[in-house]
Amino acid sequence: MQLEGKCVLVTGAGSGIGRALAIEASRRGMTVALCGRRFDVLAETAGLLDRTKAHVVIPADVTRAEDRHMLSDRLHEEWGRLDVLVNNAGIIEAGPLERLTDAALEQTIATNVTAPMALTRDMLPLLLAAKPSRVVNVGSVFGDIPYPLFAVYSATKFALRGFSIALRRELRDRGVGVTYAAPRATKTDAADALEALIAAIQPRLDDPAMVAGQIWRAVEVDADSVYPAGAERIFVLLQRLFPGLVDRAVSKQMARLIAG
Repeated sequence: MQLEGKCVLVTGAGSGIGRALAIEASRRGMTVALCGRRFDVLAETAGLLDRTKAHVVIPADVTRAEDRHMLSDRLHEEWGRLDVLVNNAGIIEAGPLERLTDAALEQTIATNVTAPMALTRDMLPLLLAAKPSRVVNVGSVFGDIPYPLFAVYSATKFALRGFSIALRRELRDRGVGVTYAAPRATKTDAADALEALIAAIQPRLDDPAMVAGQIWRAVEVDADSVYPAGAERIFVLLQRLFPGLVDRAVSKQMARLIAG
């Protein structure tokens, strides 16, 4: 897909990967609709974009049906089409399963799974009006390699990956492509909030701008998926072919975490 001149909606655009995706989209000549729950952080993101384009700031909670309908109506009025939908908004709940409340489980599933499914459905008329168009679902390597203490988060990203594959097959002949992006741990506000746990696991933290660049390059070549380079790609393959090897490696890491 040629990105210059295209219109994109980025959810969760107020910070982290979402902000970086919006900035990179603008740099590549796209007009961006910024969506998130807080107007103030969306306005900060908007201030970092190319000012020659008429970007749009739309505060909305994509877990709410009325907000999604408002978002769809607004983009219909502004553009009449949608070239790219980026389902990026998400939350991380981490820690032992027995400590997670029903409210935490429901919010995580509503934000990470139900919202991108519902928003894609609601935006489909605009995506079809722009075809060829594309849906980008931002998942996680934890959607391939389930990790202890991230059981619920991993489950939601597995669901998003499955949704992406099925939706790609469903929409292929209608002119709408689907890209599933699986970044590894990234230096974001969410990662900062889990500093102690992340320090114990000791993952490599990528810069959001680097992740955004990888995702947009994948969109440009109509890639079905994009994964980080390096050891994680090997671990994803091992998880699919030899899950027992990953079990043993993760068990050792967990033992070190508990001992620490």
